[in-house]
Amino acid sequence: MPGTLYLVATPIGNLGDFSPRACAVMREVDFIAAEDTRVTKKLMTALELPAKPLISYYEHNRRQRGEEILARLLAGESCALVTDAGTPAVSDPGEDLVALCAPEGVPVIPVPGCCAAVCALAASGLPTGRWCFEGFLSVNKKARRTHLDALREEKRTMIFYEAPHKLRATLDDLCAAFGAERHIALSRELTKLHEETRRCTLGEAVAYYAENAPRGEFVLIVEGAPEIITEDDADAVMDRALQAVQVRLAGGETLKDAVKMVSAECGVKKNALYQLALQEQND
Repeated sequence: MPGTLYLVATPIGNLGDFSPRACAVMREVDFIAAEDTRVTKKLMTALELPAKPLISYYEHNRRQRGEEILARLLAGESCALVTDAGTPAVSDPGEDLVALCAPEGVPVIPVPGCCAAVCALAASGLPTGRWCFEGFLSVNKKARRTHLDALREEKRTMIFYEAPHKLRATLDDLCAAFGAERHIALSRELTKLHEETRRCTLGEAVAYYAENAPRGEFVLIVEGAPEIITEDDADAVMDRALQAVQVRLAGGETLKDAVKMVSAECGVKKNALYQLALQEQND
């Protein structure tokens, strides 16, 4: 029987976010694959976890080391995969290790915890129903702009990671691609002492960070492209709103109250809906 690969989410700043279940898994596994073994040793010492055999697994050794980890798992050992901070396999070479394990029948079990992208999304004040994760943009200016050009019509909320020394250039490119009026939330140092979320437009963000040096790692939550409503679409929405008003009137509501409620629900102009409903009543 093969062993199990556990994807253990680690704190992104606050040690109190490491769950009891994560601690239990770290105690029980045979070995730990870590992005940086020095960082993981400090984490285990701080949490008073017993020492475990540690091997490094990161971007530049993932191919060779991935095969070694897979061989140990197939031999029956269990492994906890951890990054320096956050959830393994999300914007992380751990996805390659999971892809190696899956066809070999190695159980892969996520141990939930911190994910900077989701934390920042929740605090952004922007729509969270539909979103896409874009990770780090390329350091190559042409590749970065090509990536953003492909997202010009993306209507979902977009999530990017960025380092402080690249933030200004990235904001310039975001502004050029999406327009200065597009909304953005910039979260930095999440769960840490100097945690901050700044909500503004892209133009305002460019101006602010031109005067203030970016500090800490950033998660950028960018508003999606607005829906383009055609004249036919607008007429259809107004027709549905008018029908909804008639239903409320039949239920005993006043015209004023019915129009007020339906205009808010359907997103149509109250005065226009009132005039249409009044005209229909008179007819």
